[in-house]
Formats: sequence, structure tokens, C-alpha cells
Amino acid sequence: MGLWHVFYADWQMECCGTPFSVGEEVRWPLLFHAADDVLGGGWRDQLTELAGAVEQGTERVLRDRRGLVVGVGESVAATDGSDRLVGLLTVETHGGRLPEVRGRVRCVQVVTQEYGETEPGSRTWEPVPGRRSLRSVDASPKWFAGGGGARSEAGLVVTLEVPDTDSALSHTVRRTRGIPPGSPPGTETEGLPADELAELLAGLSGA
Repeated sequence: MGLWHVFYADWQMECCGTPFSVGEEVRWPLLFHAADDVLGGGWRDQLTELAGAVEQGTERVLRDRRGLVVGVGESVAATDGSDRLVGLLTVETHGGRLPEVRGRVRCVQVVTQEYGETEPGSRTWEPVPGRRSLRSVDASPKWFAGGGGARSEAGLVVTLEVPDTDSALSHTVRRTRGIPPGSPPGTETEGLPADELAELLAGLSGA
């Protein structure tokens, strides 16, 4: 079992999404984006590192060495000559035939994003990179507050536990809980009540 941060945009949920709760199993088509392409960038704790060759076809697909299989956005590319990619996992219900990932929701946080005018007095707004806050909830909303102003809800950060995978976040949770190095994936959540796990994960996903 691997733990993965996933961004679920407000418009994706409001258009075609089905609300969900902590503890619920879901199946989502996931697309790996360059972090700067999502709300202007400035993400930190929510970033994901994947490693593996990107398969070129109708859809670009990456099979991570630790088991996760996701679509890959056109702007994602390794920068150091390796096959290591760093970006943001996102729910994408309007793309092509992306791989669906099955997992259990372990933590849900509402993202409130700050926006700035593109020019003074323009009343046209764009995300301010890194200027956002996260608020833990037990279930996702269907509709989000705000829009068209300096601060509004922009979506969700969801922590998904995916079978037959492992992740850097899972390693961090094992280390935080004092689980011995080399312990298998899944031990990080064993014996931990759902509410305590959600609180721990929220603490590891700061804005």
C-alpha cells in the first residue's frame, strides 16, 4: 500500500465528480502534471516523485518502479538526464483514456487559493504561486466557495492509499511512526485509527 497526494480541482468535481468521504474506496483517472501548471505552482509537501520510462502513444503513460501507473501531461519532462520526474498527481475526468487508479481515501483537505490581478484594476485574476491554505474535512464538497475574487476554494488535496505500490510519503509516515527501516509497504497504516491517520497525513501536507 502506497500513500499518494492527489489534487482534485474544484471544476472537475463540480462538473463530473462524485463526492467521497475519508475511508471510501474510489477509482480515478490520474494525470501527472508539472507542478507549475497547477494553480501557478509553489507546491511543496504535495509533490510526487515518479521514476520510469514514459510510454508514448495516444496517451503518455508512466509505470512507476514502485507500482503506480498514471497518465503524464505534455509539459512533464525530466531535467537531469534521468527518468526521475517530480510533479503533481491530479484527477482528470476530461482527458483521453487515462489509466484508472483504485485506492482508499485516507485524508481530504480543501485548498483555498489566493489570486492577484493580472494588472492593477483589471479585475482579471490569476493564482499567486504558493499562496494557499489547506483545511481538513471528513468528506469532499460537491460545490466550492468563492470564485472571481482574491481568495477562493480551488479544489482538494486528497491522500490516496493505493494497493501494490509504495511511495516517498509512505516512507515518511513509517519513519514518523518509528517503524523499522525495511518494513514492507502498508505497515505505515496498520493499527492506526482512521482519524489519527488523517490527522498525521494532514500534518505532512502543509500549504
